[in-house]
Amino acid sequence: MKAFSQGRSGGPGSGTAMAGAAICCVQLGLAASVGLSERLGPEGVSWLRLAWAAVILVVLGRPWRIRVSGSALLTCALLGTVTAGMTLLFMGAAVRIPLGTASALEFLGPLSVAVIRGRRAGRWWALVAAGGVAALTEPWHGGTDPLGLVLALGAGACWAAYILLTQRAGNEVNGLQALAVSMPVAAIVTTLVVGPAVFGRLDWPLLLTGAGLALLMPVIPFSLELLALRRLKASTFGTLMSLEPAVAALIGFAVLAQAPGISAGIGIALVVAAGIGVTLQEKAPRPPTVTADAGGRGEGAPVPPGPRDARL
Repeated sequence: MKAFSQGRSGGPGSGTAMAGAAICCVQLGLAASVGLSERLGPEGVSWLRLAWAAVILVVLGRPWRIRVSGSALLTCALLGTVTAGMTLLFMGAAVRIPLGTASALEFLGPLSVAVIRGRRAGRWWALVAAGGVAALTEPWHGGTDPLGLVLALGAGACWAAYILLTQRAGNEVNGLQALAVSMPVAAIVTTLVVGPAVFGRLDWPLLLTGAGLALLMPVIPFSLELLALRRLKASTFGTLMSLEPAVAALIGFAVLAQAPGISAGIGIALVVAAGIGVTLQEKAPRPPTVTADAGGRGEGAPVPPGPRDARL
């Protein structure tokens, strides 16, 4: 567990590599989950991933040793519920629409938080993001699965709620501890929603595959992000994370053979540009807004629009 307690070491180059590796782990895990959904269904893959993530993080975080207030415990429970919703909704979207499109639409959640809380000049980027949404959904054609679009936007809303809840818990619970409490809650919620329908489809190979997916999301990315954040400025980290929809499109093409059309490519580019623009708008000095959020971003760090600590 030394990785979670060491101070800043290495340079920005290694931090950039770690952030990039975290993004790739997440998107590769999502691509693998889409393939596995043919056997378990999207809800079954969501449950399997969350259940294994809960087991791994309980072992690492040992939540029974954590002393938190009642309000912090409630916030972590809400985090778990939101994480379950984010996972179920996104997987439901990813099997209906291309991975790059789903990731770009989901990214609108944290982007909205950054725009609303950012400086007034930065809110012009909301128009850029809106143009990206229009290009992604192509309402003038009506060919995109409407349920997939709604599910992706719902996942984005859950991601936005997750950011707000991590800020609320941040003064009392650090990143690993928050996950060690919230992830079992997410697993329990998902079990209540979809578990009974999935149990009959499980076998040992699927269970072992689920353990691997849980390592890809959230355990390895979370560790890499914490290490990257000790080497990078929050604005730099946020800019890198804003590239996630583009990485999702590339991995969707390479792994799932999902070639984005011209309109979808433009839409993804506009959403990425909006994320980078909002992040860079926050580079000038400003009063601290939080002391330390649940992702371990550090004292006084503004919340970038991209990172998702649960990475689910």
